[in-house]
Amino acid sequence: MPATPPVRVLRGRKPTIDADRAASERLLEVAAEGQQAVRVWTPHKQVVFGRRDARREGYERAREAADGRGFPPVERSVGGRVVAYDGAQVLAFARTEPVADFRRGTDERYERLTADVESALTDLGVEPVRGEPDDSFCPGAHSLSLEVGGSLRKVVGIAQRVTSDAALVSGILLVEATDELRGVLEAVYAALEVPFDPKSVGDVADATAVSSERVRRVLESALVGEREHVLEDLEDLEA
Repeated sequence: MPATPPVRVLRGRKPTIDADRAASERLLEVAAEGQQAVRVWTPHKQVVFGRRDARREGYERAREAADGRGFPPVERSVGGRVVAYDGAQVLAFARTEPVADFRRGTDERYERLTADVESALTDLGVEPVRGEPDDSFCPGAHSLSLEVGGSLRKVVGIAQRVTSDAALVSGILLVEATDELRGVLEAVYAALEVPFDPKSVGDVADATAVSSERVRRVLESALVGEREHVLEDLEDLEA
């Protein structure tokens, strides 16, 4: 039986939003070639819209609201509703793996990744709760929250994309949600006329003081686990 290839761990980010998004697409290519891949990074400052957002009447107003607050608007082909990155305190994470049958394994992949993110947060001294408050950003069934003052605040959202030969499970983790971040989310959701409560936005800082880089390292370690892995710096990859 051939040896299991090591997990490829991509670090860093490309100099532009478009180049960085292309680097993330590379994760699916790696999985289609038969290897798992992991990436945990700090995306550029931006607001990312999903397909459902683009079909709403207020989409152009929402894009203008984001751009006017210094958050370049971009659109993804899959995933849920709007998320925002501030370029410093909001992390993205992703893990890809090859699949033999794209119709199987969706729930299991969600469960494995959710459990690994929970483990990382626990190691950081945070007690995550599965689920999310009402009217949260990018609402979905696979979220993690913190209980603060008797109410839930969302800190992690998770989504999945599956092709014919690879699966990508990815998400967003808020280390520290600034007033600027809450403000742009509130403006964008208002323009889209989608219910949103800025008080539903939580962050790791609600529970413990920790740097974004510390969270990144712990989360990356949890997503890789005990598997053999190789590190790749995105600066060394072709643009």
